[in-house]
Amino acid sequence: MPDGLSRPDPAEALRRVFGFPGFRGSQEQVLRHVIGGGDALVLMPTGGGKSICYQLPALCRPGTAVVISPLIALMDDQVAALRQVGVAAGALHSELDPAEARHVAQALGEGRLDLLYVSPERLLSNGTLDRLSRLRLSLLAIDEAHCVSQWGHEFRPEYRALACLPERFPGVPRIALTATADPRTRADILQSLAMSDAEVFASSFHRPNLNIAAEPKIGETAQLLDLLARHPGACGIVYCGSRAKTERIAARLQQKGVAAIAFHAGLDRADKRAALARFRSGEPLIIVATIAFGMGIDRPDVRFVVHLDMPDSPESYYQQIGRAGRDGDSAQTLLLYGGEDIARARHWLAQSAAPEAQKRVMRARLEAMISLTETTACRTRSLLGCFGEELGAPCGHCDNCARPATLVDGTVEAQKVLSAVYRTGQMFGAVHVIAVLRGQETEMVLRHRHEKLPTFGIGADRSREFWRGVIRQLIAAGMLRTESGEFASLALVADRARPVLRGEERVMLREDAPVPARIRRERRTAGAPAVELAAVPAGLFESLRAWRAAEAKAQAIPPYVIFHDSVLREIAAVRPANLTELGQIKGVGASKLDRYGTRVLDILKQAE
Repeated sequence: MPDGLSRPDPAEALRRVFGFPGFRGSQEQVLRHVIGGGDALVLMPTGGGKSICYQLPALCRPGTAVVISPLIALMDDQVAALRQVGVAAGALHSELDPAEARHVAQALGEGRLDLLYVSPERLLSNGTLDRLSRLRLSLLAIDEAHCVSQWGHEFRPEYRALACLPERFPGVPRIALTATADPRTRADILQSLAMSDAEVFASSFHRPNLNIAAEPKIGETAQLLDLLARHPGACGIVYCGSRAKTERIAARLQQKGVAAIAFHAGLDRADKRAALARFRSGEPLIIVATIAFGMGIDRPDVRFVVHLDMPDSPESYYQQIGRAGRDGDSAQTLLLYGGEDIARARHWLAQSAAPEAQKRVMRARLEAMISLTETTACRTRSLLGCFGEELGAPCGHCDNCARPATLVDGTVEAQKVLSAVYRTGQMFGAVHVIAVLRGQETEMVLRHRHEKLPTFGIGADRSREFWRGVIRQLIAAGMLRTESGEFASLALVADRARPVLRGEERVMLREDAPVPARIRRERRTAGAPAVELAAVPAGLFESLRAWRAAEAKAQAIPPYVIFHDSVLREIAAVRPANLTELGQIKGVGASKLDRYGTRVLDILKQAE
């Protein structure tokens, strides 16, 4: 917006430009503070409307807003979405077409851009800072601000250099935004960005539309397929701990007829671009990925996120599950974990070359993540507690709320496992220890004469899965550890195991170790209600989606930047008769009404 024109009122701009009837949560307080020239740190969950907190001030203050963003895909999506609502936005990054780059640079130099998106690397190189210093800037927005913190889960050293911004651009307000930051990370963000005087706006991290569940690994492929069967034709993300595993799981899903592709940092650039293009196209697709498929995911209709390996911290976990259900509809998350995951994570941390002070923090976060997997309390409540937020009551929509887990006295079972580990010399893994407990004369048992041990067969009345569950819980409780690398042997943690072996301490175990298949299905179904669709004619909704897909293809943009499914659903349910009524639908701003209104009304009339 040229500087000579009067700037709109934030509430009026929200309705006219974005088509939203009112602010959510702390949005209004944040943007009025920033419009007034103040610095701000905004903590808001994914899908909570963080972008409005800098996009509206950009329209309400003179000059160009610079948005520092970490990923090209995120920048392109946001620029496309802003142009759809009539906002002059552009991005400068390494994959930009040369003609587009010249167009953006010219518009920037002439003061015709409301918002410029740029990566921290691009901002700090190629004379970009000098070029911007000759312009009038309305504000500086630092998105994904947790990247600046050495305690953050996606630390990027280049973000540290952003501390120079107040010296280079005095008087320009700054707003740092993130969806995941515990108290330590928040303090580090403020210090690292030299924002000691910034106002902190912290919204609740509770997302009622996310159904959070965790299960012990029984057969991860079968468990994954079980979830996919309950979300036919849906878009989802499956996170794995290694590149090789993403390719293996994607191949298995493809063999089952599932549209799935692998994504990891080892792919060449062309393959990454192709994968992202398919994901952004709106087609029902399962992305099997490492955390390389992370920030910048703007697709709103991701219906589930599955972890086949345990994240290393609650922050990483929350960031990743936050990519589900950005449209506000119900979404499912499922974390599959095992004793091997826990032991391996502890081993890798112990071998880390990080400074001891940093390792202490990493260890505390890992233990918080382990506790989250094994908790019998409200899982959402436990997760929010990791961010210093206290949920007043159980959430009612996690697995433990849907089917509360019960604890049983497992002291005798724990003593049997600990004794078997000790008597076999603390040299063998879970498979061998379980064979001894169940009295199985395997080759290894006979070779080491372990059939002569007093612990041989003392657990023959229990299944292999039961004992695996007990071992997993003892590892999580810190009574067992692994002695070495990935294929580690079990060993006692003496000060934790000794009181149990002596009968001085009781051990409570989850009754669901293992959970019968029937109950697992019931629990997951109870904790994962189907996506709540408005009562709309299915044919009309699909007609609107087909029109949107064709329009998006013609413009080479993702369908969701035109209209979210929720907007099309409401249009189909309300069936507005004219442009005025269509303009009252949430998400239909003035620019989109002018651009698409007549065609949408034509589709509605054809369906009559």
